[in-house]
Amino acid sequence: MNLHQQPMTILCITCYFKGTQFLRTAKALGCYVILITAKKLEHKEWPRESIDEIYYVPQDSDNWNMDEVIRGIAYLFRSRKIDRVVALDDYDVEKAAHIREEFRIPGMGQTRARYFRDKLAMRMQAAEEGIQVPPFCPTFNHDELRNFTAATPAPWLLKPRSAASATGIKKIHDPNQLWAELEALGDRQHTYLLESFIPGEVYHVDSLIDGDKVIFARASRYMNPPMEVAHEGRVFRSYTLEFGSKDEKALLKLNKKVLRALGMKRGASHTEFIKSAADGKFYFLETSARVGGAHLVEMIEASSGINLWSEWAKIETRRKGERYELPTITQLYAGIILSLAKQEHPDTSAYNDPEIVWRLQMPHHAGLIVRSEKLARVVELLENYAQRFYQDFFVSLPPAEKPTH
Repeated sequence: MNLHQQPMTILCITCYFKGTQFLRTAKALGCYVILITAKKLEHKEWPRESIDEIYYVPQDSDNWNMDEVIRGIAYLFRSRKIDRVVALDDYDVEKAAHIREEFRIPGMGQTRARYFRDKLAMRMQAAEEGIQVPPFCPTFNHDELRNFTAATPAPWLLKPRSAASATGIKKIHDPNQLWAELEALGDRQHTYLLESFIPGEVYHVDSLIDGDKVIFARASRYMNPPMEVAHEGRVFRSYTLEFGSKDEKALLKLNKKVLRALGMKRGASHTEFIKSAADGKFYFLETSARVGGAHLVEMIEASSGINLWSEWAKIETRRKGERYELPTITQLYAGIILSLAKQEHPDTSAYNDPEIVWRLQMPHHAGLIVRSEKLARVVELLENYAQRFYQDFFVSLPPAEKPTH
């Protein structure tokens, strides 16, 4: 068999249960699929018919012993050639980059991966490229921090540089609180950054990138900022932004500029922006080299007909010289509502509007996706459902105990 005709071997890594549609699509495209995941996920409903080999790492979350992982992959390499490495979750981006660097596999290396995992690195690079970001300061040098807090009005946000979403963010109201928090961090101070808190509405753009170009993007607005959901206990909601609106055009343009500045070559990305209530401008908050969480993939598909997992798999497995074409894109409005539920198996059957196209099936969670040709109808349903969710299902846990969607 000619080398070009041999099945592509794709190694997927994830420390969370996700990416099942990516795995199915890669296998359907003829790839040989290897999965490395955490031992605690062994009994999850992985699409095993689409996975040729699966291996488990004893460590959980992002604390894998990468020396051991590298040695294990080196053993695999003796009898098979790995063509691609794909990180299915935010916490796996650096692991995948480490593996690519070690075995010289095409794709994002460790320096580039920093721009999509390290909030300090992505802000510095974006600012250098002329992209507006909230005023920020590294937490390395105390004199620099004193100058920043003297020049930048409180409140500020103390953010972990490599955590996902709103995890671990603390709102700081005065210098005394800041120094107390930094003291509590001890020798982990340098793994945080301090940023000016900008009140406003938060938006996200979910994209597919191929050949250095954004080939698909959909702009949406959170009805509750992710930090508010994570730290104050709220129902999560998001919806498609009005097509052709001034805000949509500005966000799509800015999203392209961000991904180009950070060097995204191919794959999927979830990027967040805030529209300042003070000056009406959009500020870049953060981006990623993966699809968005909280079932936004399903919301984007309801709106556009594009499944980001599947199309990412097609892009990732495309060989040099082969063409990729997007499926037909639909222009419908969609919205999602999610909540932790006090019931183990919440019953959403009383929610029976014809616009409902998806229901979440997950213990202690309730969730719906609605779709309509009219944006006003989507917003109306989400507002109505939020009131009912608080009464029917809602329960709040301390931030440290919240499960990841």
